Amino acid sequence: MLKTINKVNTIYLKSTKERLIPLFINCIIITLILIRVLTPNEIIELYYFFLGILCSTLSCFIMAIFKVKASIHMIAASGFFMFAVAIGIHFKININGTIALMMIILGAIATSRLHLKAHTNQELIIGLFTGLFPQLVLMNYWL
Repeated sequence: MLKTINKVNTIYLKSTKERLIPLFINCIIITLILIRVLTPNEIIELYYFFLGILCSTLSCFIMAIFKVKASIHMIAASGFFMFAVAIGIHFKININGTIALMMIILGAIATSRLHLKAHTNQELIIGLFTGLFPQLVLMNYWL
């Protein structure tokens, strides 16, 4: 949609300036989900997962303002990875196979982003920690 109204040049969002509008829209959508759909009284795990997504997205938005590019693919995958680990701990279930598979998927995502020359090693590492850190911090509130 943003490409058709000439707000971005390509769907790949190569510059940090092109990332601002989609990240801002994503922040609004996640905020609406937190306000309207998920409340902390119903499914506390999902509420804090989406709150972590919002924190990661806001962090990526702020980095884009300061011309720092982070891999949004790695942010999403590492955030979900940390949430899955927390769910395994919370419900006391063995998800070692799932964790191993998710580590392989994280490596595949990073390798594909490097192979396509979409990101540098630094951008992938920034994305990894931007996804992991909010989920790790918010885990203390529901675990």
